[in-house]
Amino acid sequence: MNPNPESRDEGLALRAELYEETVPGGGHLSFVLQRGQTLRVTDLTGGANVSLLLLNAREHSERLNLPDTLKGQHTAKLTAGHCLYSDMGRVLAAITADTCGWHDSLGGVLDAAEVREKYGSGRYQELRNGFFRNGVDNLLVEMGKWNLDLPDLLMVLNLFSKVTVDAQGTFHFVPDHSKPGDYIELYAPMDTLVVLTALQHPMDPNPEYAPRPVRLNWRTDKSGDPAAACRASRPENARAFHNTERLYL
Repeated sequence: MNPNPESRDEGLALRAELYEETVPGGGHLSFVLQRGQTLRVTDLTGGANVSLLLLNAREHSERLNLPDTLKGQHTAKLTAGHCLYSDMGRVLAAITADTCGWHDSLGGVLDAAEVREKYGSGRYQELRNGFFRNGVDNLLVEMGKWNLDLPDLLMVLNLFSKVTVDAQGTFHFVPDHSKPGDYIELYAPMDTLVVLTALQHPMDPNPEYAPRPVRLNWRTDKSGDPAAACRASRPENARAFHNTERLYL
């Protein structure tokens, strides 16, 4: 036992460069990822899915624009080296590391009726805290904490999930894409409001409601440019970073 109470308190202090939290399967969370911070999201058991919404923490009318994100970087998948653009041509987050290799920008989230149709009723009256949650309601619960509502719920990125499109335009979900321990790191070049929920992907063929947990780790990189590779990967990214940095002149 540590006899020094001051030393003990220092060890428990919340520090921006070292903090972690686990989001249980079905859980939801929101927070501001501050400028210069990196968030690591880790799939603890494999097969996780995290539906992610990003907004400008200072001005909530600016939010993630996935069509511009894909079009500006000439890709239909998102992985390390890519940026997540806002509808103002700024970088809400840059993907600086990724062991999974593909994150879905097409699938969206399920609402309460769709979850009921897919998995059954799963009511709180019988299951208590194990009741079946849905992406729309989970995200709205968190958004309400920031004075946001249904009209503000637009596009989400589904971390750890892979959806391909064939020549006929049909979507195909790839099962078991993410493995235990896979992670993605998001660097924030601006103060970014993060809203997320850990629920199964809408196209997951598993007929049972079984969302997986994820771990979140925050840190601050104090040397170099953590997003240098993202900045240099495309001229469009360099311009988006320039637009972002003008906010802080």
